[in-house]
Amino acid sequence: MRNITKFKRGERGVVARLDGDPRFLSRITAIGLTPGCPVEVLRSDGRQPVLFYSRDTMIAVSRREGEKIMLEVEK
Repeated sequence: MRNITKFKRGERGVVARLDGDPRFLSRITAIGLTPGCPVEVLRSDGRQPVLFYSRDTMIAVSRREGEKIMLEVEK
């Protein structure tokens, strides 16, 4: 298990855990990102936000927020 910022473009995973304060958790789950949800990373370069695709939606989060999204590598 690793956070989404460690994934490279095109890698896929499944949300295993979401960490963070109640405000972050409320916001991220409101857009549909929940444990068990499949994710494909579209962009994760340097200091740029992490862009990923999940549940028919493109989502961008800061790298700091991305460190709170833990994924299991999809096999």
